[in-house]
Amino acid sequence: MKLLIVAVGQRVPDWAQTAYEDYAKRFPPELKVELKAVKTEPRGSKTLETLYAAERERIEAAIPRGTRVVALDERGTSLTTKALAARLKDWQLGGDDVALVIGGPDGLDPAFRQAAHERIRLSDLTLPHAMVRVLLIEQLYRAWSVNAGHPYHRE
Repeated sequence: MKLLIVAVGQRVPDWAQTAYEDYAKRFPPELKVELKAVKTEPRGSKTLETLYAAERERIEAAIPRGTRVVALDERGTSLTTKALAARLKDWQLGGDDVALVIGGPDGLDPAFRQAAHERIRLSDLTLPHAMVRVLLIEQLYRAWSVNAGHPYHRE
């Protein structure tokens, strides 16, 4: 099984890239993690609908057919660490690859959010996109560690 993190925005600060890579290399071979960063549509004088459509097209092109789509959304389901671990276990048992999608500066296209298999949120706070990448991969690693009985997570 593969976890695919699809993030709108190609440039992140060095600290975020370093932190992301640190967690990514910790995953076991049977749970691969891949990041696909897609271009943010230049804002300019475009309508929100135009921006959403352009970014949605790039996101969908980055996600292989048959992949379970999980949209990160401020209105999504809030999960505890244990609940995320249970969700990860379900995804692994299901056998399909899972794409976790981080939207651009204006979020995700509403129709894309609705079409996603699941919608989750990481926090009630508004977070910078670079931090979301780091927080997401850390929480996925933590969820894996709970399921594997690894000492990384402590109650």
